[in-house]
Amino acid sequence: MGQTLLQLEDLHTQFFTSRGVVRAVDGISFHVDAGETLGVVGESGCGKTMTALSILRLVPDPGRITSGRILFRGRDVTKMTDEEIREFRGNDVAMIFQDPMTSLNPVTKVGTQIEEAMTAHERFTERLARGRVVELLKRVRVPAAESRVKDYPHQFSGGMRQRAMIAMGLSNEPSLLIADEPTTALDVTVQAQIIQLMKQLNRELGTAMMLITHNMALVASLCERVVVMYAGRIVEEGPVEQIFRSPQHPYTWSLLRSVPRVDEARKERLVSIKGLPPDLSHPPPGCKFHPRCPFVIDKCKTEPEPQLEEVGVNQVARCWRLMRTINEEELDAAKSSGLSKDAAARLKQEPSATVGAPPSGNNNAGS
Repeated sequence: MGQTLLQLEDLHTQFFTSRGVVRAVDGISFHVDAGETLGVVGESGCGKTMTALSILRLVPDPGRITSGRILFRGRDVTKMTDEEIREFRGNDVAMIFQDPMTSLNPVTKVGTQIEEAMTAHERFTERLARGRVVELLKRVRVPAAESRVKDYPHQFSGGMRQRAMIAMGLSNEPSLLIADEPTTALDVTVQAQIIQLMKQLNRELGTAMMLITHNMALVASLCERVVVMYAGRIVEEGPVEQIFRSPQHPYTWSLLRSVPRVDEARKERLVSIKGLPPDLSHPPPGCKFHPRCPFVIDKCKTEPEPQLEEVGVNQVARCWRLMRTINEEELDAAKSSGLSKDAAARLKQEPSATVGAPPSGNNNAGS
């Protein structure tokens, strides 16, 4: 294990609205080691992006960090002065935002924007920054980089804009790069190219990465560890291979079974996650996942959520009913819960098919 680069300790970020206090980040703790790639997954609204914005102290009004610590190489980011936080952003930690078209200035040339990212943080002189732009675009595999630096964002394709954003993020040689949904709205081929690019950059530059996504395939391709979030809290954390093989929280189990697998024969239908994430200004009592959980018991509805507890080697989960305690009958019921009894019976009689065959019916859940 490498040296700890970033450490979050009991972080709380809240929004104070007319409808009440929204607990967007509700007491989370995790770490990122130097050179590591960490995945943060969960549905939209679970607090992934707000966690990243908290790390950079970019929480929009009326939100603010109310308690907890964000330690970067031992320094508490929450206590940094305005001058210190300006130096911290870009130089130590950089972020690639979700939609590159809205992050790039449409009336400024791409090369100029990358140059400004370097000179604004005073890491490089104007002359050095100007000379590094083409080199950075080449590093992220932008073809004909010498001429593309003079293009505007609308002249770049979606994948090229994302590459330009990655170049901008890497321009000040940060120790940690936060990527918020870096492959959203890109077609499958371009997604694969971006994934391969990020793998190479992590290997060549040794930059630690924090990957925010709802795409479990992306996590499997890029990450060493994964943090699963729900309703502003961490519900499971551990090595990617271990969690994919043996998830212990019902939410993680449901996420993994709501997407098709291309590496094994399909023997079961995809599992849908019913309902919607809770309103964080008025969350349900007990476990926040209990209204949607197929394995819920009375204890889940009334007692406070348990603490994260070790459930395997370097794996922790927060649940009263870990998946290893669920019997086969309950598992079968959960897998067929979106089907009629007749459809479930027919499915059991069908021969195994490969994942490449499209599943019938509307049974995929957004994750």
